Amino acid sequence: MIVEPRGAVMKRRQFLNGVGLGLAAKSVAVPAIAQSMPQVKWRLTSSFPKSADMTYGVSEVFAKHIAEASDNKFQIQVFEADAIVPGFQAADAVQNGTVEMCHTAPYYYLGKDPAFAFATCVPFGLNARQMKAWFYYNGGMDLLNDFYKKYNIFAMPGGNTGTQMGGWFRKEVKTVADLNGLKIRIGGLGGEVLQKLGCVPQQVSGGDVYQALEKGAIDAVEWVGPYDDEKMGFYKVAPFYYYPGWWEGSTALQFYINTDKWASLPKNYQSLFQTAAGYANADMLAKYDTQNPPAIKRLVRAGTQLRPFSQEIVDAAYKAATELYAEISAKNAHFKKLHDNYMAFRNEEYLWWQISDFAFDSIMIRNRTRI
Repeated sequence: MIVEPRGAVMKRRQFLNGVGLGLAAKSVAVPAIAQSMPQVKWRLTSSFPKSADMTYGVSEVFAKHIAEASDNKFQIQVFEADAIVPGFQAADAVQNGTVEMCHTAPYYYLGKDPAFAFATCVPFGLNARQMKAWFYYNGGMDLLNDFYKKYNIFAMPGGNTGTQMGGWFRKEVKTVADLNGLKIRIGGLGGEVLQKLGCVPQQVSGGDVYQALEKGAIDAVEWVGPYDDEKMGFYKVAPFYYYPGWWEGSTALQFYINTDKWASLPKNYQSLFQTAAGYANADMLAKYDTQNPPAIKRLVRAGTQLRPFSQEIVDAAYKAATELYAEISAKNAHFKKLHDNYMAFRNEEYLWWQISDFAFDSIMIRNRTRI
């Protein structure tokens, strides 16, 4: 806000009153402001329950910034999963206009098209920073929004968990042979890769997964990372906690908006929308990076046994993932277009990463206890 000196304010008022422009100025300015800031009320359905405070909370952060910046003229009411539609149907609700927008993990919709995976994560893909760069500056979001057109969806980034953990196992897995017949709760392309290695992917709802693991109905479960996993209590029934989650080097969420509703927004609201989404996108990763370190300490103190996946398993999984991408690309043009752009960017990024962040982080990790 610009504050004028008191004398200048008095002179300006006298001038306006003297020439009869005071009313004219108000009659022009007020309607212009009113027209550019109309009252808009939207509904956002989340794919996550309120108890998942990190993922669900992104929508609340986003809606709060929209309301405050518009002086409450643009209000977005957030609903948790199942309040309007089930979490896995959030995109459908946007597509058919049941709600104006949703917040979701696009890989939930691989049943529609495996190309959705590139909006969230693919095995041996980008890390969180690289994903952000791909979205904004290597055509990632442009390619995705071109793909989304047939679903009546316009999207923008809406948060990231960072690299996830490899999950909780009831027994150690040291070799590829140890994976044969192993029942693991996992979905998406990661599940398809593990299936190639002999695992038996299982679809178990979030509310039932702990009991399934406890009773031995499944042998392992991948969830998110220390902060979220600790709340689920998996460490009580599966002692081995593997890392890293190579199928989720970063897990990006997105805001999906009905294309007609997006087009109906004034340009200033569209700009505000993108600014608020950008803040929420960064906010989520910062929170995870803050909460995961103390959570992993608590888990280890509680008896959790951390284990890295063996090189044998990682190499076999990488080979299987590469084969899977070739198989899907051969029959899916959308997938191939996204895959080729994404993987070319990944390779360029790691050319730089090995002499920048990786080199620096390696030094800092080696010296962590001495600093």
